[in-house]
Amino acid sequence: MENRLLAALSPEEYSRIVAYMELVPLEFKQDVYLYNQPIEYVYFPKHGVISLLTIMADGSAVEVATVGNEGMVGLPILLGANSIPGQAFSQVPGDAWRMSADAFKAHVTPSSPLHDLLQRYTQALFNQIAQSAACNRLHSIEERFCRWLLMTADRVERDSFPLTQEFLAQMLGVNRSSVSLTASILQRAGLIEYVRGQMTIVDRDSLEATSCECYQIVKVEFERLLNGNSSH
Repeated sequence: MENRLLAALSPEEYSRIVAYMELVPLEFKQDVYLYNQPIEYVYFPKHGVISLLTIMADGSAVEVATVGNEGMVGLPILLGANSIPGQAFSQVPGDAWRMSADAFKAHVTPSSPLHDLLQRYTQALFNQIAQSAACNRLHSIEERFCRWLLMTADRVERDSFPLTQEFLAQMLGVNRSSVSLTASILQRAGLIEYVRGQMTIVDRDSLEATSCECYQIVKVEFERLLNGNSSH
């Protein structure tokens, strides 16, 4: 499995860029960047999932987007900023190509193929965040639960991954009892299996049918933009 942004580069450009990177492990809950702190590295995940969070004044946090092997973490660097009032950490363990912010600014210039690709990726991520905002306001916990599971499975490219109810409650911005009830309903319906912190999607078709339209909208937009199509 390779990061899809890097895999989209020509062999020559891939070799040029990866020469300035190192492959690093991402442990569960490992911080990638912190609230209003300098972003020292950008990350291109190969395996696993990174959560992007918005942090409130009382310390509470809500997930606004996830990034897996389709994307990159550290977009403020691309956009000319050095920090952001948010946090990113590893949600599902894995590994990623890591590049220092200084090297990124020096070698991913506006004339480079990766820069052009990242501009389209930025739009795709913006679409995901905007769709999530609407989803959190308009759709049920069950629909959002299914969307989150499907998006995570797509990013790890497997139907089983570690997940605690406490963690998912934080990501969805709801209480743990709501997550527990929803998980029980889906498990009894045969859509998922949840044992000892390990989530397994059993019936993906039914899970997609139970999810809101946001899952497909975000998925289609990622494919459209990352494949180089700027219009439908």
